[in-house]
Amino acid sequence: MSIPTWPFYALIPTVILLHLAVSPYTKVEESFNIQAIHDILVHGVPTENVDQFLSSNYDHVSFPGSVPRTFAGALVLSGLSRPFLLLFSDGEHVQLLVRGVLGLLNAAALVAFGRSVQRAFGTSAGVWFALFQASQFHVMYYGSRTLPNMFALIFSNLALRSLLNASALPWDRAKSYRLSLYLLTIAGIVFRSELAILVGTITIYLFVTQRISITSVIIPAGLGGLVIGLLCTVPLDSLLWQSIPLWPEWTAFYYNTIQGHSADWGVSPWHYYFVNALPRLLLNPTTYLLCIPVAILNVATRKQSVDLLVPLLGFVGLYSFLPHKEWRFIIYVVPGLTGVAAAGAAWIWNRRAKSIVYAIMSLALVASILVSFAASSTILALSSLNYPGGSALHILHHGLEHPQKPHLNVYFDNLACQTGVTRFLESHRGPQTVFDVLEAQDTLSHKAWSYDKTEDPSALLDPMFWAKFDYVLAERPEKVIGSWAVAHVVYGFGGVRVLKPGQTSGSPAEPVYNGATKVTVQPHWSDKVASGYKALEGLVRESLLRGYWVEVKMEPKIRILVNQHPMI
Repeated sequence: MSIPTWPFYALIPTVILLHLAVSPYTKVEESFNIQAIHDILVHGVPTENVDQFLSSNYDHVSFPGSVPRTFAGALVLSGLSRPFLLLFSDGEHVQLLVRGVLGLLNAAALVAFGRSVQRAFGTSAGVWFALFQASQFHVMYYGSRTLPNMFALIFSNLALRSLLNASALPWDRAKSYRLSLYLLTIAGIVFRSELAILVGTITIYLFVTQRISITSVIIPAGLGGLVIGLLCTVPLDSLLWQSIPLWPEWTAFYYNTIQGHSADWGVSPWHYYFVNALPRLLLNPTTYLLCIPVAILNVATRKQSVDLLVPLLGFVGLYSFLPHKEWRFIIYVVPGLTGVAAAGAAWIWNRRAKSIVYAIMSLALVASILVSFAASSTILALSSLNYPGGSALHILHHGLEHPQKPHLNVYFDNLACQTGVTRFLESHRGPQTVFDVLEAQDTLSHKAWSYDKTEDPSALLDPMFWAKFDYVLAERPEKVIGSWAVAHVVYGFGGVRVLKPGQTSGSPAEPVYNGATKVTVQPHWSDKVASGYKALEGLVRESLLRGYWVEVKMEPKIRILVNQHPMI
């Protein structure tokens, strides 16, 4: 009797949403899309007086970044989220909504690819794919994050699904190949230009091994994907960036690759992706040390495995020649490699009763899944501590007693903006609801809160600039001019260190102002975990570990400063 696979596939969206709930804030890499989604939801897409409208309402006008990015993903995600807005009462929850929608889209694409793994390699392979994928960290954690790569990941997974389906459905092979190349081309044109390399490696491999037709597969897929992709990005982005014509991914490719500016962000050795990034992305060592080799050596799974591995690893190899490297640039290959690993795991698992060797390897696979889930959960807990800006803004709005003023001004410094502050988190407490700006554009003067992210160095040296603020979220209070007191200190992850016998864990807490600005913050779940970990240290450090201990360091990151002499 075959086991039902849906509970295992259900792990993928469940784990993605769990990661979202535990770590709800965003970082600077996600900021363009999350701010764009907010602006589209709240202000809409302008049809007249476009330049003035964008300057007044859209974040990217003031903070454009080094290169323009497409609004296509933000527009689609806004449209999919809009029907559910009435279910949420504030911007923080709406941010969770839009990220949840993206996470579920990625989950659906992963499950669809998992189904193709099941079709190609058998039911057990589908189950092992779901287990391997759900127990990884990066794809699950970032699946709901509004990086351009995560929008592109949806398309790449569906493209790999079509590529793998071609082996299982030979009568529809040309159509499957064409659809795969269509999807990757569109994603490369709209979201991430590096996918052009993956299109190239897949096309060359299929042409050499499958003799796919140039006229009926390659050219239609290339031209069709190019036209559809350009129509999705150029008109919209030319309008919203007020630059006609504008193709953001070409601009980014030209800036980073042809002009070589990507190296400004750091240079890694050629082997970085193979030696460092891929093992971290796959997380479970049995996938690449045991399961993928087994899938290749086994005659029954070799062809389909090679059909995935060669173009995917070829993409990684070619992309390794670019000097600047980040794991997110190659995340598209992870589900494919996981699918091949699942084929090898299934072959081992199905033979567990035939010999002691297969039984031991099967037990090792089960143990590796449990260890991977534990490791992924630990990394999740630590990663959730990397967003002090978002935590500080939440505490400012919900944990402080504020002066009786009709209007409060807040300044965010660079670290706060990089580690969680978004427009969704800004308070709209006042006569209007979160999204009533759709109905009236003149409500700014009635808002209870206003916010400033000025980066102009000359302004930051002007005492009058600081005098107008009631609160400042600052990494370095000494740079804030005027009479200020620390109302609250937000701590963040500061690394892990091994303590030797005699060394004391923990660090002194920074003093805070005990005046009228009373802090009433509910303990975060991580505070309870920290208390339990501290109790565990007291129980086992001396008695079992002879004074050694692994400490998770927490360092002060953001200070919430309150103005002692605000302007009336």
